[in-house]
Amino acid sequence: MDLLAKLQEENRKLNARIADLEAENSSLKKLNDWYIEQFKLRQKEKFGRSSEKGNDSDQLSFFDIFNETETLKEPIVVEPKEEEILVSSFKRKKKSRGKNLSDLPVETIEYKLTDEEKVCDNCQSPLTEMKKEIRKELVVIPAQVKVVEHVTYVYSCRACDKEGISGFIKSADSPKALIPKSMVSPSLLAHLQCEKYVMATPFYRQEGKYARLGINLSRQNLSNWDMAGARILKPLYDLLKKELLSNELLHVDETTLEVIHEPGRETKGKSYMWLYRTSKDTNRPVIIYDYQIGRSGEHAKAFLKDWQGKYLHCDGYGGYKKLTDVTLCGCLVHAKRKFHEAYIAGQSNEDAKIGENYLKKLFAIEKIADDNNYSYEERLILRQDKSRKVIDEFYAWINEISLKTLPQSLLGKAITYAINQKEYLCSFLKDGRIQLSNNLAEQSIRMFVIGRKNWIFSNTANGAASSSLIYSIVQTAIANNLKPEYYLRYVYEQIQLQKDLELENLLPWSEKIPEECKKKTSD
Repeated sequence: MDLLAKLQEENRKLNARIADLEAENSSLKKLNDWYIEQFKLRQKEKFGRSSEKGNDSDQLSFFDIFNETETLKEPIVVEPKEEEILVSSFKRKKKSRGKNLSDLPVETIEYKLTDEEKVCDNCQSPLTEMKKEIRKELVVIPAQVKVVEHVTYVYSCRACDKEGISGFIKSADSPKALIPKSMVSPSLLAHLQCEKYVMATPFYRQEGKYARLGINLSRQNLSNWDMAGARILKPLYDLLKKELLSNELLHVDETTLEVIHEPGRETKGKSYMWLYRTSKDTNRPVIIYDYQIGRSGEHAKAFLKDWQGKYLHCDGYGGYKKLTDVTLCGCLVHAKRKFHEAYIAGQSNEDAKIGENYLKKLFAIEKIADDNNYSYEERLILRQDKSRKVIDEFYAWINEISLKTLPQSLLGKAITYAINQKEYLCSFLKDGRIQLSNNLAEQSIRMFVIGRKNWIFSNTANGAASSSLIYSIVQTAIANNLKPEYYLRYVYEQIQLQKDLELENLLPWSEKIPEECKKKTSD
């Protein structure tokens, strides 16, 4: 009996050891899968394309957005009803070469035969004009720089001088200097700023460009003129901000900015450029950049203190929760991207694809509303009827899959994000004007990020604040279908020429803006 008991004890220990090793092996396998996910994700970020569009087999057909048998390979908790929604097929627009050149000046050169040449080589009879063959060329004329001298004549009264009366002096009317004691013209300042804030050309490169033309313009002068231009445009910026805050729906985003000489902070301290813009429900789009020394939600709260709006589109950053009496609208593109990354980096992770497909359905439903030009009321009805079902099915699936998913895996993080952001991701079901994503803000802030990659940092806080103001003016002009350089030049000219200027006439949507500043829309 002692031997049997001893063997049983040894067997128990071996079974316990086997169980421990199996648990350890399972844990190491999950850890290994996590490392593989991270490696694949980094490889994709470094070498892969940024678009989330995959092969046709990976894309959810609009015709099958409720046909789970064809689109999803795994069973789901709540079986969706099979419904058919007809969507107009996509038609690629035909491009017509030269069609977008209609607003350019045209120089016509005609090639004709001389009277002596207008004879038939066979019978010597006179030739008759049959047709014209027209070929177009796009000719570029390099920038020309010239000096304009403003000579103002001053007159005095000689009769008063002879009588010993205090002399009378009168000057001819002439425009004042745009920036006192400088040679800056409206066209030069508009060009310098559009090169930096539209074409992302830093001032040191512009300095080199003018040096090659034989003109000595130091980058220090260019920076000083730029900041002076920002001070000139500050009243216009204030009007744009006032217009922005009159809207009920806004989008917000933020990105880092390095400022070298910032009072009271170390060189390596992170500053931020905040972005606020109107949504699609207005025909007066406004884009405002706001430089701040940090990312605290207090900065957004201070900027929006006079805003009486209802909906704020944002990402998952918790700082926006400091805003009260506002409905935060989450970004479903962020949620979809996390499932997409989990699918790409995972080991045949079909669960991640199921989550991504659920969110694709929501955008497919929105496309139906877009293609049929639904009003906001009709769009809301469609969302309540179709999108709400998808959301309910998506979160029912989330509750099921979360129980068997490692929280630190990419799929686990995607699930956690969807759960934590549920309240905000579902906000679009409240109003047809709410967008499903914060793409508008991300597209606008991308223009600043492109510029930052070239000029890298701002030297001073004043320079960063000036940059935010000029970015606001030019990007708002672009959003209103204006040519930014032409618009800036016009604004500076009017400020230079007019003493009692009504700034409302300089706003991008004003009827006073000349046609040459407007970009013609192609058919």
